[in-house]
Amino acid sequence: MRIGIYGGTFDPIHIGHLLLAESCREQIPLDKVFFVPAGIPPHKRGTPVTAAPDRLAMLQLAIFGEETFEVCRYEIDREAVSYTVDTVRWFRASWPDAELFLLIGADMWHDLPHWRETREICRLATPVAVCRPGSREPGPETLSFLPPEDRPQRGSFRVEMPAIGISASEIRTRVAAGKSIRFRVPRAVEAYISMHRLYQPTTSEFPQSS
Repeated sequence: MRIGIYGGTFDPIHIGHLLLAESCREQIPLDKVFFVPAGIPPHKRGTPVTAAPDRLAMLQLAIFGEETFEVCRYEIDREAVSYTVDTVRWFRASWPDAELFLLIGADMWHDLPHWRETREICRLATPVAVCRPGSREPGPETLSFLPPEDRPQRGSFRVEMPAIGISASEIRTRVAAGKSIRFRVPRAVEAYISMHRLYQPTTSEFPQSS
């Protein structure tokens, strides 16, 4: 079994997230893609993030009926800072015979050597850079800290996805300004945001990040 691990804040999940997951499913290929919403993201401590139950509910609505997509609650349920190495270890323990792939946006690929226990992450799962047209090239030098025998073959760590200029911060800003987010998020997610009055200017301030 080939499993993709796709972590993020997903605040909220949008069409770009879904296209990334589908591009990886098709090109690697993968039997299953797990969306892993962060409980307490280490890079966003001290900044507002929508409550985990709301982010989880929007994810479940977005992938409803998609058999190859699934939501993993591990990081939310553990109620601790979400480090990728801990999540990958959990997946390895849960699926000891699976081939694991860690799905990473090209914008974060070059920071990979600075993550906690990166060598252990790469030992347990193959990192995959997902590129959009115009994004910085994810060269193999990023993995130069690995022993040569542990480095993936050139091209085996790269997936291409369509160019799509949508970010979670843009969606939050549009909602706060009373603008439409139709076709930027699945219709069920749009309805959930409206029903629960998420991202309204009277509720809280939100960071400008995707």
